Amino acid sequence: MAELNKKPLNIVMFPWLAFGHIIPFLELSKCLAQRGHKISFISTPRNLQRLPKIPSHLSHQYTLVTLPLPENENLPEHAEATTDCPHDKIQYLKVAFDGLSLPFAQYLETCDTSPDWIIHDFAHHWLPPIAAKFGIPCAYLSVFNASSMTFYGPPAVLMGEDGGSRSLPEHFTVPPPWVPFPSDIVFRPFEANKAFDIVENASGVSDSLRFGSVLKNTDAVFVRSCTEFEGEWFELLKNVVYKKPVIQMGSMLPPLPSEEEEKNEAWVEIKQWLEKQKEGSVVYVALGSEASLTQQGMHELATGLESSNLPFFWVIRKPLGSTQEDYFNTMLPSGFEDRVKDRGILWKGWVPQLRILSHLSVGGFLTHCGWGSTTEGLGLGKLLLLLPMLYDQGLVARLVHSRKIGLEIPRDERDGSFTRESVAESLRILMVGEESEKFKIKAREMKEVFTDMERQNGYIDDLERFMIDYGNGKINASSAVVDTTEPETAFTDDVECHLKEDMDAKIDGTDTNITTSKFEKIDVSVDAISNITKSPTVNNGMLKKLETA
Repeated sequence: MAELNKKPLNIVMFPWLAFGHIIPFLELSKCLAQRGHKISFISTPRNLQRLPKIPSHLSHQYTLVTLPLPENENLPEHAEATTDCPHDKIQYLKVAFDGLSLPFAQYLETCDTSPDWIIHDFAHHWLPPIAAKFGIPCAYLSVFNASSMTFYGPPAVLMGEDGGSRSLPEHFTVPPPWVPFPSDIVFRPFEANKAFDIVENASGVSDSLRFGSVLKNTDAVFVRSCTEFEGEWFELLKNVVYKKPVIQMGSMLPPLPSEEEEKNEAWVEIKQWLEKQKEGSVVYVALGSEASLTQQGMHELATGLESSNLPFFWVIRKPLGSTQEDYFNTMLPSGFEDRVKDRGILWKGWVPQLRILSHLSVGGFLTHCGWGSTTEGLGLGKLLLLLPMLYDQGLVARLVHSRKIGLEIPRDERDGSFTRESVAESLRILMVGEESEKFKIKAREMKEVFTDMERQNGYIDDLERFMIDYGNGKINASSAVVDTTEPETAFTDDVECHLKEDMDAKIDGTDTNITTSKFEKIDVSVDAISNITKSPTVNNGMLKKLETA
C-alpha cells in the first residue's frame, strides 16, 4: 500500500487457545508486520513457546505478551491449548480462559502505547466491552468461512434473543430463513444432535452465547476466505446477517516449512516413502486432533482404504487422555497393517502436513473438513474426500461438495455411520474414476484462486486500508456500535474503566518463559489482579465477577 501516507498501527492479536486459531492469527500478524505495523501477540507462556518461528526480518515488529492461565484442577497438567486436553476437558480451558479478562484489562492500562486495534477470537465475549471502555476498536478474526458463519446466523439468534427460533436440532437441518437462495449448506441430523449435546459447558457461557456476544459487540469481522470462493455468502453476511463491516482475508495459507526443517527426522522418513510412489497416486488421510472415530468407524475406514487398492498415508493418533495401551491393535482390523504394508503407511504421531500435501505423489486428501485443513488442500490443488467430524465441519463439507471440488463420503444421516464400501467407492470415483478429471480441473482452478499472491496480497491491502481509515474516522462506525450489555463476566455499564495510572503492577519485560531473544517480552501475571483492586475507580462487584470467571 505504497500510495498510503501511513503511520504504523499498534495492533494487538489475541487468539483462542487452539493452534487451529493461533496459526491464522499469526499469519495475519506477519502480513501486517510486513506492511510496517507493530504487533503485540497475546497468549499463554507455553503457547508462545510453541509458536512457529517469526521471520528474522520481522522480529523487531513483535512484542510477545504472556498472560499466564489461571489454574484449574480439572485441566491436565500444563494444559494451555486444546491440543493438550481430551475433548471433554476443553470446557475447563474456557473456564480458565475467562479468568484472563482482568489481566487483559490491566495490560491495556499499563502498555506503553495504546493499541490502535485489537483483533480477537470467538471465545472473548468479555473483550469488546473492555476495548470500548478504553476507546479501542476491535475486530473478530473468524477462522470459520463465510457460508458457515451465515448459517449460524445473526447475533440475536445465537444469543437466543429472537424468541428461540432455532431451539431444536431439526432447525439446523434446513436452510435458515435469512438465506434467500437455494442452499445445501445445512447440518445432517446426526451433526445437529451432536452440536446440541455440547451446547453447555462448565464456564457457564455457551459457545453460541460467546459467538453471538462477540459478533454483536465487535466493530468489524475479518473472515479467512474470499469472495471468489464465497461471493454470495459474503454479501449476505455483511448486509443481512451482521450489518457491519465484513472484510475478506483470503486463504492465509502458512508458508511451507524452511529448508532447515527439511532435515526433520520424521519428514526425511516420510519423504523417502513418498518418493517411491507415482505422481498424484497417494491418498493422504488425516482427521484432525480433536475428535476420534468409534471402533466401528475405524474398522470401516481401514477396510475401505484397503479395498480401494490405492496407496495411502494415514495419520492416526491415540486420543489424548486414552489409557488403552493396545489402542491401535483394538481400533484397527486384525492383521490390517501387515496386509497393506506394501502400499500403505500408518503414521502414529506428528507429521508435517503441508510438506506431505505439497508432495507431487499426493493426489487426494481424506479430510475431517476443518476449514484450515480444507484451505490447505484447496491451496495445494488436492482432490478432497470429505468425512466431517464435528463443529462446523459438516457445513464446510456441504460447501466443498456443492462446488464440485470434493466428494463427501455417504453416511447414515441418523447416526453418522458409514461403510467400507462407501469409502472405497468414493475414493475410486475421486482418484481414478471417469469423473476424476472433472474434480482435477476444479482442483486446479481452486489452487489458482487460493495461491494467486497478487490477489491474496490485495485482500490484506484492503484490510489494512480499512483499519487505517476506520481509525481516521473515514468509515462510519454507526453500523458497528458496541453494546456493553454483556454476559456475567463483562464490565458493568456504570463502571468507569480507567484503571489507576500509578498502578504498582507495571509491566517490566522480564518474563523468562519466552526463550527467544528476538522479541520484546511482556508478562502480565494474574497475581497482579490484587494491585488493581486498590483502584477506587473499579467496581468491586465487577472485579469479583472477573476474578471468579
